[in-house]
Amino acid sequence: MKLGRRVRLLGGLLLAAAGGLEAQGPVAPPGGVVDRVVAVVGTRALMSSQVEEALYQRYPQGVPTDPAQLRALSREILESLIDDELMVVEAQRDTTIRVTAEDVQAAVDETFRATRARFPTEAAFRAEIQVAGFATPEEYRTWLADDQRRALLIQSLEANRTQDGLIKPVTPTEAEMRAVFEREKGTLQPRPPLFSFRQILVAPKPTAAAKAATMALADSIVRELRGGADFATAARRFSQDPGSAQQGGEMDWFRRGEMVTEFERVAFAFRPGYISDPVESPFGIHIIQVQRTQPAEVKARHILLRPAIDPPQADSARVLAERLMAAIRAGASLDSIQRLHHDGTIPGASNQIPETNIPAPYLTAMNGVEVGQLAALIAVPEADSTRTKYAIVQVTARTPGGEPRFEDVVDDLRRSLSRRIGIRRYLDKLRQSTYIEVRDP
Repeated sequence: MKLGRRVRLLGGLLLAAAGGLEAQGPVAPPGGVVDRVVAVVGTRALMSSQVEEALYQRYPQGVPTDPAQLRALSREILESLIDDELMVVEAQRDTTIRVTAEDVQAAVDETFRATRARFPTEAAFRAEIQVAGFATPEEYRTWLADDQRRALLIQSLEANRTQDGLIKPVTPTEAEMRAVFEREKGTLQPRPPLFSFRQILVAPKPTAAAKAATMALADSIVRELRGGADFATAARRFSQDPGSAQQGGEMDWFRRGEMVTEFERVAFAFRPGYISDPVESPFGIHIIQVQRTQPAEVKARHILLRPAIDPPQADSARVLAERLMAAIRAGASLDSIQRLHHDGTIPGASNQIPETNIPAPYLTAMNGVEVGQLAALIAVPEADSTRTKYAIVQVTARTPGGEPRFEDVVDDLRRSLSRRIGIRRYLDKLRQSTYIEVRDP
């Protein structure tokens, strides 16, 4: 088995699946060189083949040829492998950390599918798998299982220790962030063009009768829930929120400012277990149950009911949007019209958004539009065609793409480095309490 060929095939995908952690599966030595122990962590040995494999994962197109650089990189990778081994051992000691066979299988399946998708035929896939050193796809799966189990153990330990306060984020200095940026900017993707824009999203309005019928249904559901009906069952039956209905209305933890005002006013006002009266927001009518609270966060579930939209109401949204756009072009204040007509389900302004994150209809309409001008009217479709909305968009700024800049990534860098420093301090404590012998990698 040729190690270089194997990691060229699998390295990048394994890194993606393991969240950036190097794989440590059993490998044969490259070029016929006898494998040897390069470090001992507690009672476990790390082999030179593992350093080779991780090195090729980092440089799948070919490792550096300069001997001094190659030696430094090998030592850096060995230290990373030692860190991984420390985390795996610690996770295995902790009886509260469990990685199930189902968790491992799901991760293996995802990576296997990603690898298979790179090849046009099953025959081509099997041929390359054999070149990489695996006799069959099943053997590849077995190797993946060990790799994914280790990665999941490390992820679980980090989450557990962070929750317990043993891993604490540490705010980095600007100098530290700039140093990391300079060292790693060569690995960053080029900065895409950025757009800033304001918009007025015009949504079709339900009739008074449709809204009254939906409110009556909401009232009846609230009575049933307060009488002991199961909330999750009701959510799966009635809720029209595609993101939470099938999960029984379950939502993630959220802080103030992350939800619409009407929703937050209820969610932050009541104790766990409380079932709200119907609450109207731009999204529709909610029934909210607070589940858990923390000083700055709430976990809740909800049932969303949306009044029906009649075809005449749907068409009136387009007509209104066209009339408002004409008024703005004639000199009317966009801000004033926005306050009166903007649908509150999305922000009225977006700043410095990468074009890769902008929906295709928006991007198509804004391309070529000068700063300060309106784009063509944008139809924003939904699964129910009667709910189609119409966006009036004014381009307020455009920044050309180019090389990544510190100011573009500083927030992400701060979060990432804060986490990395916290983990580093935890690992340093593990190193102090563990026997480690490092030999020449």
